[in-house]
Amino acid sequence: MKKRIKIEKTRRIESRKNDSYYIAVDIGKRNCVVCVTDKDGSILEETKYDNTLQEAERFASNLDKKYSNRKCHAVCESTANMWLKTYEAFEKNGIDVKLANPMKTKAIAEARIKTDKLDARVLAHLLRSDLIAESYIAPDKVRDDRSLLRLRINLVSGRTRVMNRVHSLLDKYDLKCRYEHIFGVNGIRWLKNIELKGNDQIQLANYIHSIEFLNSEITQIEKQISSEASNNEDVKILMSMTGIECFSAMLISSEIGDISRFRTAGKLVSWCGLCPTVHQSGNSLYMGRMKKDGNKKINWIMIQAANTASRTDERMKKYYMKIAKRHGHHVAITHVANKMIRIMWSMLTYKQLYNERKKELYEIKLKRIQK
Repeated sequence: MKKRIKIEKTRRIESRKNDSYYIAVDIGKRNCVVCVTDKDGSILEETKYDNTLQEAERFASNLDKKYSNRKCHAVCESTANMWLKTYEAFEKNGIDVKLANPMKTKAIAEARIKTDKLDARVLAHLLRSDLIAESYIAPDKVRDDRSLLRLRINLVSGRTRVMNRVHSLLDKYDLKCRYEHIFGVNGIRWLKNIELKGNDQIQLANYIHSIEFLNSEITQIEKQISSEASNNEDVKILMSMTGIECFSAMLISSEIGDISRFRTAGKLVSWCGLCPTVHQSGNSLYMGRMKKDGNKKINWIMIQAANTASRTDERMKKYYMKIAKRHGHHVAITHVANKMIRIMWSMLTYKQLYNERKKELYEIKLKRIQK
């Protein structure tokens, strides 16, 4: 009898050791709300801490000490760059951590009542049930490239807004520039010599100063992007395709990251949002509008590249003309972008250059980034 009791006690101890804790963190700008559950879903602890690097490391260290006898699994929601502190602190302390995709997690567990505490509980239960839709976490180098490229995009969009205001101001006075490029060297000189009334003159001077400043900043960032591109083999492979320059190749490469995470070209196309939605019920199949949940930056840059390729690449031009006759320009350009992405998947997967590349143009592109 005593032996049986001892055996049962040892079994309980061993089962407790094999049990796991599930830690869910709802990330906020100032505070992070935490919910800790056991394997049965019972809530063991609910707390919060300040979303700073020091507090995140302290909290992760305390968790590691408190639950050292059992394995800990953690999840935090991807929210801008605010998840990085918690994620890195958990990794540093040897806690197995996942990054949840907020859009897909919302589709699984959407609720009418939404608070940070409830969100943390839902994440914990999803983690316990192995239903977390994980986000891809790019290496530090790729994240640095992304931040540089996104800075360039923001500066260019800011410059475009200022240029539009200049055009609006010129329309007010019915002025037209005699130069082809109004914001070129001669065009800027012409703008500086214009005399307008009252505060409009002050506005124009301010706009010109902003454009010149943004031009210098964009030039410096583009030099840095070219420097990074010269050491990236994937970028050199992508630049062999017509319509893909240094910036677009860097943007595509950094947003995709590791190409091996896409098992087929169709997976990559779907992630980019360059394929139609599909609605099927019984024997009826309906192809709807283009997907809205794709990567918007890749979608945007591929449409720009497709417009260039459809004019200058014979292969893409034939494909474009074939579809444009039936469905028009917009549908045809999307199909060209879809085809280009499929070719890119093969190029990056097998490390091959574009077969129909223009060799002289490709060499010029490579020389340009190596200057």
